[in-house]
Amino acid sequence: MRHYLDKLQARGELVVVHKEVDPRFEAAAIARRLQDESKQAVVFTHVKGSELPVVMNVYSDHQRLREVIRCGRKTFCERLGEEIALAASIGQGGWAEEEDAHSDWCAGRLSDLPILTYHERDGGPYITSGIFLARHPHSGVPNLSFHRAMKISDGELRVRLGSTHDLARYQEAAERDGKPLEAAILVSAAPELFMAACVSLPPEASELALAAAIRGGPLRMRRCKTIDLSVPAAADIVIEGRILPNVRRPEGPFGEFMGYYVEVGDNHVFEVTHVGWRKGAIFHGLICGSKEDLRPLEAATAARIYQALKSQVPGVLDVSCQPTVMNTIIKIRKQYEGHGAHALLAAMGAHLDYNKFCVVVDEDVDIYDMDEVVWAFVTRGRADTRSMVVPNVPGFYRDPHKDHWGRLALDATRPWGREAEFARKRIPGEEAIDLADYLGPQWAPG
Repeated sequence: MRHYLDKLQARGELVVVHKEVDPRFEAAAIARRLQDESKQAVVFTHVKGSELPVVMNVYSDHQRLREVIRCGRKTFCERLGEEIALAASIGQGGWAEEEDAHSDWCAGRLSDLPILTYHERDGGPYITSGIFLARHPHSGVPNLSFHRAMKISDGELRVRLGSTHDLARYQEAAERDGKPLEAAILVSAAPELFMAACVSLPPEASELALAAAIRGGPLRMRRCKTIDLSVPAAADIVIEGRILPNVRRPEGPFGEFMGYYVEVGDNHVFEVTHVGWRKGAIFHGLICGSKEDLRPLEAATAARIYQALKSQVPGVLDVSCQPTVMNTIIKIRKQYEGHGAHALLAAMGAHLDYNKFCVVVDEDVDIYDMDEVVWAFVTRGRADTRSMVVPNVPGFYRDPHKDHWGRLALDATRPWGREAEFARKRIPGEEAIDLADYLGPQWAPG
């Protein structure tokens, strides 16, 4: 994390706040306002009650995510697919190099960390950027995943494990054996670990192998102090512990990624056995539902849908899930009448949690710009015959009132055989214009 922040700072993509800020609401409020006006990350050097600084807004820009996985000229979906295939070829164990690197580490308590409180009704301070690392108790396959963790005391966190997540399966297997599940929470990990943890892989696959593929070489690993796990050395803060079997305690409320509060519920208990951090560590705070939360989730989800579509429908060029992971925009090179409808049907089945609203567009439309997507739908044909409503289909798994049932799909492609009629107008030379040549070197976008 520290090396990555140095890179951002050298490019002018990092701002520093030296004024003391309160970990309760104030840091989150500043970071959220900054996201509305800039793509810069922000470091708070003085956070009340802790000696560690806090960084936020690190992954709020899609271009940075492309940089992490080294996209080059390829789309994010294409490149991540290549990295996943490479990770599968590495196999178990080929991604790690063991080392003993505790000499530059400090030990302390949870209360030494600047754990933030984000939203008005949040039940307490939450670790939101923590990557949980655990091994399946039977197969030994490691897993990286994100889960919110509410601080109760120096010895206890309460953790929400979604029922569809791999870590929930790991915990259930350990619980059936009557044993706790040992796990480590990695905070301020290297970008390749953060990106790998966003990706949902098959049960037999390892996100650690994916992180190694993204990094371009083996991960340096070090043994934990109190549990039987090795963790990546490129994590600045490590919280060791175990998820207790057959214990559930109240957790919440919490402001979740969809923009609403999840009310108090009985969730898992994480017993903390050790807290350590590298000298000079920076704590990564993340606002759930903000751009920093959604951009990585959207990108990883889009890549999963892209891979599913490519195996079923010809001419699929790219997929985006911006501006919310609940929608999917598909770009195709249209090849036959009804091609758009095929792409929409395949997309709706590609990820049953999130594809609530799907749109398919031609290759001349920017799928990361909803203004362009809506323009294509309203200008390229009839609204009534190009809209598809699929009723009574379950959606997001945590949905007791069926608010996410049903699907809406829109075909925003040009009518087949009328491509020339719908060719977009353009002004020659527009792309090459540098406004500073005409408005002066001091000009900046307003």
